[in-house]
Amino acid sequence: MNYKTTYQSPLGVLTLISENDDTLIALNYQKQIYQDAVLENKATLNHDIPIFIQVKNWLDRYFKGDVVDINELNIKLYGSEFRQSVWDILKKIPYGQTMTYGEIAKTIANEKGIKTMSSQAVGGAVGHNPIAIIVPCHRVVGSKLKLTGYTGGIDKKIYLLNVEGIAYKL
Repeated sequence: MNYKTTYQSPLGVLTLISENDDTLIALNYQKQIYQDAVLENKATLNHDIPIFIQVKNWLDRYFKGDVVDINELNIKLYGSEFRQSVWDILKKIPYGQTMTYGEIAKTIANEKGIKTMSSQAVGGAVGHNPIAIIVPCHRVVGSKLKLTGYTGGIDKKIYLLNVEGIAYKL
């Protein structure tokens, strides 16, 4: 069974969705692009299950500026093999650091033994990340630290980069 709850963040209300009571499968901004409304509508409201308590504590610490680790939480990402490969790279971007879409594309091309990979395809997978903030898609920038789109809105990306002390260019 899937459960849902909300979390009041400095960026507005976030919706958390779990699979059973121990695995986070979505963290959405309100009205974000690519939000899975069907998943959210089928989830049962429950504020006090263990994973939600852990995630809310993690988010509290994150927004206070503490260095937090994705491995503290039990998460599961549902998506195609390609998206999974991109999200696996996102999970490895350290707190306070960035990667470019091009670097991710090169990494995947090397892993697959192919000559090139489309940065635009990588961008599509990054944009469909179902667990915002925790799976740090906000740490992906364009070349020369240029900010590009963000599923929650560029203002939210800027806020998250500032929390982590990451330099960027508008």
